[in-house]
Amino acid sequence: MRYEFRVTGSVSRLMAEAFPELKAEPVPRQTLFSGAVTDEAHLYGLLARFQDLGLSVEEMRRLPE
Repeated sequence: MRYEFRVTGSVSRLMAEAFPELKAEPVPRQTLFSGAVTDEAHLYGLLARFQDLGLSVEEMRRLPE
């Protein structure tokens, strides 16, 4: 499964490195993270990591295969 996460604001490179399985790309007023998610536990782990680092996920969506 591939997912896309839109996070509020600009995320530093150091902060983006906390998500080695995802590609981070700056877009206007947000940072776009995308990549493979292996299963539901991995998905919830990513969401918890975003929250633990104080990042606000504005949108999350599963991408077509």
